[in-house]
Amino acid sequence: MINKLKKKFIKIAMLSVTAVMVFLCAILNIGNYISVNGDLKTTLVMISENPGLFEERKDERPKSIDAPWSEPADSKRKEEDWDFSGKKGPFNKETLYSLRFFTLEFSGDGELLSSNLGNIISVDASGIKDYLAAAKKKGEGFGFYDGYKYYVYKSGEDTYTAIFLSAFSQLRSFRNLLFVSVLAAVGCILLVYILVVLLSRKAIDPVVKAAEKQKQFITDASHELKTPLTVINTSLSVLEMDVGENKWIEKAKGQTEKMGELVSSLVTLSRMDEEEPAMNMTDMDISGAVRETAESFRETAEQKGYSLSLDIEEGLSFRGDEYMVRQLVSILLENAMKYTAPEGTVKLTLAKDKKGVVITESNPCEDLDETELPKLFDRFYRSDKARTSGKGFGVGLSIAKAIAEAHKGEITASSPRKDVIEFKAVLRNI
Repeated sequence: MINKLKKKFIKIAMLSVTAVMVFLCAILNIGNYISVNGDLKTTLVMISENPGLFEERKDERPKSIDAPWSEPADSKRKEEDWDFSGKKGPFNKETLYSLRFFTLEFSGDGELLSSNLGNIISVDASGIKDYLAAAKKKGEGFGFYDGYKYYVYKSGEDTYTAIFLSAFSQLRSFRNLLFVSVLAAVGCILLVYILVVLLSRKAIDPVVKAAEKQKQFITDASHELKTPLTVINTSLSVLEMDVGENKWIEKAKGQTEKMGELVSSLVTLSRMDEEEPAMNMTDMDISGAVRETAESFRETAEQKGYSLSLDIEEGLSFRGDEYMVRQLVSILLENAMKYTAPEGTVKLTLAKDKKGVVITESNPCEDLDETELPKLFDRFYRSDKARTSGKGFGVGLSIAKAIAEAHKGEITASSPRKDVIEFKAVLRNI
């Protein structure tokens, strides 16, 4: 139980931390991408709206640090064009000299009309064919191609202009941030995992202590009850021999036997709760064991007016605890005998699974509430109808669940039809 609680605590903690780190990493990188992409789009629009600001600038800078520099007389720029105050985006006066881009003008049928490669050195006239094809395929709008962010817009009646802006630095920064953030997230997850593993025992220690005390109480109480129950049952038998058969004595003996069964069930559950329950592992003929156990219920079924149908695959071998497997089959059939609808058919099947076997029991039942199915394996759980009918104590299916889990499997309840309940136990070779 301690290991199960510890593993469950670690799993929940790590799933929570991983979800938070993934969310944080995603928000950070999505936000960064939106910001970078938005700046690139804004810059492209600004270039398309102010083509005169970006003529070739090779003669506009001073030749030496002491040489004065003035705006060329034939410059198309106006003084107010240099004022970037109030503009939205990553703009200042240095923007004019830091942007690397080129433009292509083409007709509606994709024919290149003109190009301006004065602001780029990595692309020449012989290499613009692929860029033109990308722009033509995209049509109007924005896109990425070969490290460039481009913008295609209609510049004339049947002409289009494509501006390709170098985004190498921005994309490199984005990829670096993505790599660093993912690496940091993985590192944090690993660090938290180590801390959680080291501290998990302390975190669940109060729960473990409470569960251990509860288990010890059940075990001690069960053993203490066995002696008085034995004395009561013996005394009732002696009294019956003395006074003869009596319905009150029979009722008392019946209740004593039921109480004895409950005590035995509690002891079994307590043992199954051990970290490693004692199991007698053997290679067995599970087909024969299941059939023999099921056949012992045929007479009971006939007496109650039920039909028992067996579909057992022959020749199956299984490594597990034979006593527990027989007990599991008995629990399922006993449960069916208590709650099967009148004149119903109880079906039991055994089939081979990938790593073990599957035992399935189904029977018709009345007033099935599907919301109760997950609760059937809770200890002492019974539906309101069952509580008033005196059918069992509600611990049998809990034992069946413990047996299935002890064999590295599981047991589930389902309702394939409205008036049918089905229990499916998957057992795996140990």
